[in-house]
Amino acid sequence: MAKTFFVTGTDTDVGKTVVSAALLQAAKNKGLKTLAIKPVAAGCDNTDEGLRNDDALLLQKHMTLDLAYEQVNPIALEAPAAPHIVAASVGKSLSVSRLVGFCRGALMTKHDFSLIEGAGGWRVPLNARETLADLPREMNIPVILVVSIKLGCINHALLTAESIQRDGLVLAGWVANSVGREAIDFENENIATLNALVPAPCLGILPYSSPLSIEKLSECLSVESLIEGA
Repeated sequence: MAKTFFVTGTDTDVGKTVVSAALLQAAKNKGLKTLAIKPVAAGCDNTDEGLRNDDALLLQKHMTLDLAYEQVNPIALEAPAAPHIVAASVGKSLSVSRLVGFCRGALMTKHDFSLIEGAGGWRVPLNARETLADLPREMNIPVILVVSIKLGCINHALLTAESIQRDGLVLAGWVANSVGREAIDFENENIATLNALVPAPCLGILPYSSPLSIEKLSECLSVESLIEGA
């Protein structure tokens, strides 16, 4: 049976896409057929082929299955801001039911391991009543939490983990991601605290990568618990 996970972060710009790409690569290294979906993306470039988002393109590059861009990123918004605000500015509306429909359509493609990547953090609004957290709730899929290792990460991670569990979802694991060239003070101690307090296994600790090497980062991840235990 295919294993599907929703990838969220403690905030925006914490490296959800890099972690997702590395997870896809790690699953590929295990011989699995993979796909990924970025159902809504704000901050897209206007190209000859239409609006394109760098995060969605990175996911498309590292999944094994050949899906059209529109299946990977069905809702592409140009301005880099909160999706519901950008959508409203161009006369569009966002809804959980529509996003769920897009995701389920893409997931019909035969595969072994799939990721649905969110936008920003856990409570990003889609409209006046719904948030992006309602998507994994509606689909009843486990969640992977990306934690950017920086000052304040412990509080952000624990609050997000608590919200995920209060929403009735399984926190399948978390990933520590280093987004800066220089390590923060007491980085190892911060990670040790997260290991002790986040109620899910740490899937890996990713170092800062420049130039970006998804293959090398994938070697820092363990996907066995995801593949076998979901």
